[in-house]
Amino acid sequence: MTDASYMQMALDLAVQGRGCTSPNPMVGAVVVKNGVVVGRGYHQFAGGAHAEVHAIDAAGAAARDATLYVNLEPCNHSGRTPPCTHKIVAAGLRRVVIAMRDPNPQVAGGGAEFLESQGVETACGVCEEQARELNEVFIKYIRTGRPFVTAKCAATLDGRMAARTGDSKWVTGEESRAFVHELRHAVDAIMVGVGTIAADDPLLTTRLKGRPSKDPIRIILDTRLRTAPTARVVNHASEAETLLVVGKEAPASARVRISAKGVRVIDGETREGLLDLDRLMDQLGRMGVTSILIEGGGRTLGSAFRAGIVDKVCFFYAPLLAGGDDGIPICRGAGAETMRDCIRLDRIRTRRFGDDVMIEGYVIRN
Repeated sequence: MTDASYMQMALDLAVQGRGCTSPNPMVGAVVVKNGVVVGRGYHQFAGGAHAEVHAIDAAGAAARDATLYVNLEPCNHSGRTPPCTHKIVAAGLRRVVIAMRDPNPQVAGGGAEFLESQGVETACGVCEEQARELNEVFIKYIRTGRPFVTAKCAATLDGRMAARTGDSKWVTGEESRAFVHELRHAVDAIMVGVGTIAADDPLLTTRLKGRPSKDPIRIILDTRLRTAPTARVVNHASEAETLLVVGKEAPASARVRISAKGVRVIDGETREGLLDLDRLMDQLGRMGVTSILIEGGGRTLGSAFRAGIVDKVCFFYAPLLAGGDDGIPICRGAGAETMRDCIRLDRIRTRRFGDDVMIEGYVIRN
């Protein structure tokens, strides 16, 4: 087998930590000796042992003179756990193959350089593109302090998220909706506007079939604090926090009522009477939120695109036609003046979920 084949094993292991490692990256590791895998491991939860530690411990004495494959450069600094580089040297590993360097500008290269100084051969860049995509959230957050933002919608082929009556149950099928719960499980927070709360009264929780799931923080954009104290997102028992972002003009009486339900209310900066989403990303980043899934509605999605905060889109299209222009569009508010002004995407992928099609892509930054 090749280095790339063993690295793919490490990447597959890393994925098992999805939704559980934030704010840390997803990392998998494989120890190989004489063409045989003798140890495997992945980072299971933030604060827990790193992937390299699990793999080396699993290999035991067989780690000596073996090769370690890991999708992220081993750490060379102490955090919640000791440096993995020291563990590698002590185990007597001969070679370490790394998919990508640590993106943290304060430590990048430190792990590989230390290993080389201790006589451990290193090779970097194997399956790098796949490794970078796996940890796209971590890369952005560690470099900018801002969350990675994915915009999601479910729409008819003619671009309507709901019929003219507001009815939206259901645009897409069960398979699409199940995948959305995978997306929720993977992020720190879901963001919606107060209009979605009023229209749909959603729980905004995660429900995965056959395995435990994690509810993300529920963030509601509510400039004037109109969220009803009876809303399900306020009253549902969940370990995840419900957070209302309001403007300074939000009534004090409403703050008291909603705070009594255990909801956290934070003041957001406003611009022209609307919440400034660009500044909000800085604010949420300082609170430790590394990733956000925006689920609507149309005004929130439109505002997010205009504010330039969206990194990635996952748009689900069902084989339905609303057949008119009076339904609820994907985005509301002022759009591009010309086609040249439209937001452009690259790295496009399509996936089928039953009869639905998901289009995934990344926003091109000018």
